[in-house]
Amino acid sequence: MQSGSVTTPFGRRSMTLALVKNQFKTADITRGKSVDKWKVYRDACEARSLLGLRDRALAVLHALLSFYPETDLRDKANLIVFPSNAQLTSRANGIAGTTLRENLALLTQAGLIHRNDSPNGKRYARKARDGSIEAAYGFSLAPLLARSGELALLAQQVAEENRRLKLVKERITITRRDIRKLMSAAIEEGVPGNWEMVETYYLAAVSELRSARTLQTLTECLDDLVLLRSEVINMLERQIISEKSVTNDNDIRQHKQNSNTESIIESEPGSGKELGGSSGANIERRTIQAPTFPLGMVLRACPEIAMYAQTGAVAGWRDLMTAAVVARSALGISPSVYQHACEIVGPENAAVLVACILERAEHINSAGAYLRDLTEKARRGEFSLGPMLMALLRLQSDGTRQAS
Repeated sequence: MQSGSVTTPFGRRSMTLALVKNQFKTADITRGKSVDKWKVYRDACEARSLLGLRDRALAVLHALLSFYPETDLRDKANLIVFPSNAQLTSRANGIAGTTLRENLALLTQAGLIHRNDSPNGKRYARKARDGSIEAAYGFSLAPLLARSGELALLAQQVAEENRRLKLVKERITITRRDIRKLMSAAIEEGVPGNWEMVETYYLAAVSELRSARTLQTLTECLDDLVLLRSEVINMLERQIISEKSVTNDNDIRQHKQNSNTESIIESEPGSGKELGGSSGANIERRTIQAPTFPLGMVLRACPEIAMYAQTGAVAGWRDLMTAAVVARSALGISPSVYQHACEIVGPENAAVLVACILERAEHINSAGAYLRDLTEKARRGEFSLGPMLMALLRLQSDGTRQAS
C-alpha cells in the first residue's frame, strides 16, 4: 500500500500507513486513564534520542501543551488544541514559520501528536450554547495519553544507558591513568621493554576515543585499553620475575660457596612427594603468568571462530573452548600440540591462540607448527597474547572502515 491522501475518522491529510496505525492505536485509550501532561513531556524529553526528536521539536510540544487548559490529560476529555501558527511561534521562543511546520511534522511522525483537520484546513473550535466545545480541529494530544507508559519506559531506558555510559567513561579515565603511571614508572626505572611500541598502541587507542560516542564504541575502546594495561602489567611482572630469579640464583651460589657443611638434603634432589607432590612440569606451568583477556575483545579480533561454535555464536568462554577444539581439528593441529598449549598458557588462552591462528590461517603454512612454536615461546616468557590480539583488532577496524 502506498502513502497518499486518505480520508479517515481523524481528518483528511497526506499520511503514511504507519501514521494511520498510530492513530487507530491512540483511539483505544484505557477507560478513566489520566496522566500529568508535564510528566509525559519530561519523559518525551528524556527519550528524545530514541524518538528521533530535536530540541526545537520539544519546544513546539511544550507550546502545544501550554494551550491545554488543565494539568492532567484525561480520557473522554477534549484533548485537541487549536492555536494559530502565530500563537505557537510566540510560545515556542519565536521560531520561524518554516521551522515550526518542520517540527510539527516531526512530532506527528514520532507519534506524539495527531492532526485533526477541519473541512477548510484551519484550526478552530465550535462551541455549544452552554459554552462547551462541540467540535475542535487542530492537534490532538491523545497520543501522549495513550503512550504515557511507553514514554516512561523509554525515558528509563535512556537514563540507564546514560548511567552505563558514565561508568564506562569513568573506567576509561582510570585505565588511561593506570597505563600512563605504569609506563612512566617503567621508563624512569629503566625497565627493559619495547615501550615505544606500547606508547604507539596507547596513542592509537586514545585516538579512537575522539570519535567514540555510543556505549558500544566506548566499551570497545575500554576493552582495548584494558588489554593494553594487562600487557604492560605482564611485561613488568616478567621483568620482576626475571630479576627475582637472578637474585635467587646469586644467593644460592653464594650460599654454596660459603657453606662448609655437606648436607644430604642439599646434595641429593628431593622426590616429588617431598616437594608437595608436584612434578617439575607442574611447577613450570605455575610460574607462567598469562592473563585471560575480555571475551568480547577476543571475538571482535577473531570473528571467524564463531562459525565453529555449536550454535553459530560464542556466548561464553566454554563456547569458545568448544569451538577451538573443532577449529583445531580443521586447521590440522594435533591433539597433543593443543593439549601442550593448554598446559602452558591455560585452556582459555589456548583457545584464543587457535582463534587467532584461524583468523590468519591463509598466511600460515603449518598451524600445528606455529602453535607449537608460540607455546614454547610462552613457556620461556618470550610471547604474550596482547600484541597478537591488538594487531588483529587493528586489522578488523581497518577492514570495517574500508567497507563503510
